[in-house]
Amino acid sequence: MIRDQETLNILLATIDRFVRERLLPIENEVAETDRIPDQVVAEMKELGLFGMSIPEQFGGMGLTMEEEVLATFAIGHTSPAFRSLFATNNGIGGQGIVIDGTPAQQAHYLPRLASGEIIGSFALTEPDAGSDAGSLRTSARRDGDHYVLNGTKRYITNAPEAGIYTVMARTDPAKPGPDGISAFVVERGTPGVSVGHTDKKMGQKGAHTADVIFENCRIPAGALIGGREGVGFKTAMKVLDKGRINIAATCVGVSERMLNDALRYALERRQFGKPIAEFQLIQAMLADSRAELYAARCMVLDAARRRDEGQDVGTEAACAKLFASEACGRIADRAVQIFGGAGYLAEYGIERFYRDVRLFRIFEGTSQIQQLVIARNMIRGFAG
Repeated sequence: MIRDQETLNILLATIDRFVRERLLPIENEVAETDRIPDQVVAEMKELGLFGMSIPEQFGGMGLTMEEEVLATFAIGHTSPAFRSLFATNNGIGGQGIVIDGTPAQQAHYLPRLASGEIIGSFALTEPDAGSDAGSLRTSARRDGDHYVLNGTKRYITNAPEAGIYTVMARTDPAKPGPDGISAFVVERGTPGVSVGHTDKKMGQKGAHTADVIFENCRIPAGALIGGREGVGFKTAMKVLDKGRINIAATCVGVSERMLNDALRYALERRQFGKPIAEFQLIQAMLADSRAELYAARCMVLDAARRRDEGQDVGTEAACAKLFASEACGRIADRAVQIFGGAGYLAEYGIERFYRDVRLFRIFEGTSQIQQLVIARNMIRGFAG
């Protein structure tokens, strides 16, 4: 945890400068090549971006949730692909070990995740189990001092680059729901693990997803996260609560970037003898976007602070992710509209963001799943 405001300000200023000087200039290159340059990845590691939320004792920064979302706001001012590369180490790819891992698992993996030596990936979704994660079919059968994994995971972020996978698998076939699910750490290169072709996506070029296939993959019993069967789904939900706050924070940062670009264009673009920013209908789109952005930012900070206080933030995380991602989509649409014909052209960049941000309403729980989470928590709370 950063213990004084001055140190936090230095970190945020360093990230902001890195975004402006190193990442913004290569956004188009990354989009065209679908690859982040190795030198930039090395600089991300030097800045400690792979270990922002990993405890200091394991080589990370140990940022609080609030500090992490402030950093994410700054990182969100550039292409989401950059954040995606290191975000899994701080979020869904590493937090299962941080939250529920055994001391041995933490000591072995967290320093390597914090340094960026390895990239962590979260393998929950399957071809027939996405929003209904409790119906997953990947199995983990106990065989002496090992488990044998079989199954396929789909849309796995950073799967082509990952060194370890946090895998949700069913250890008790007699329990069809979430109670029969356990979490494992599976290392890349383990016999029986293979990665499918890199997916061709609508947007977020430079951030990669792929299938991960397990075929009679034998892993040691010590790979069971926390050393307990049947609690993997609970681990996944705790990880996703944090991840949803981070996605919401990313939406805030990207929305700030898009709105700033739209405002700048509206002040430069002239029609009927004056900047289009002086026309009331353009002002209405700018104002609506600013109001929604302000609300999203406040929600994210509130959810982060509540998590730092040790509160159960399942509802708040879902609210923040739902509102911020939907608002981000609306702001992207308005930004393209303000740019007009130029907004439809690749050279102005706003159409790339329009495609990139569409994913935010889908991954780590669709907007519809967030609605269900919120409503069900409300009903349980009222009944209790």
